[in-house]
Amino acid sequence: MRDTPEVCRAQELCVRLLGVRARSRTELRQAMARKEIEEEVAELVLGRLDRAGLIDDEAFAHEWVASRHSHKGLSRRALVNELRRKGVDDSVAAQAAATVGEDSELERAREIVRRKLPSVARVDDTAKLRRLVGVLARKGYNEGMALRVVREELSRDGAAGLPDDDI
Repeated sequence: MRDTPEVCRAQELCVRLLGVRARSRTELRQAMARKEIEEEVAELVLGRLDRAGLIDDEAFAHEWVASRHSHKGLSRRALVNELRRKGVDDSVAAQAAATVGEDSELERAREIVRRKLPSVARVDDTAKLRRLVGVLARKGYNEGMALRVVREELSRDGAAGLPDDDI
């Protein structure tokens, strides 16, 4: 039996998207919905791609975590949130994020702060602390870790009198 034009169109869309980067099953389903492909056709195509080994949410989650932690410096919490938005099951997202160790997360936070230090060189110490903690907060790091890392890096960088109280 020949595929209908809509099945061919759905398959071409999914293969094109997968050619750019790995995608979650939900991302592909949403892409087909945006192109007004019927849900029944979408499920047929997703089933075919799954059987062919072209979609695997668990492998996608692990790849996503490695890439986003390495290149964007995102914390485990931020990574789980991104995977949830991409339709990855909570347990799969948590398992993938757990591959980022606390040491790796801490070192990545330090690298981010070191990279940002020159941009805050001309502001007072309180503003430095606030801005650098804000950078880490936007990447999903918790306040305690962010404060500790920023204070350590500022003292290593030779910042004068760091404020002791919280921001």
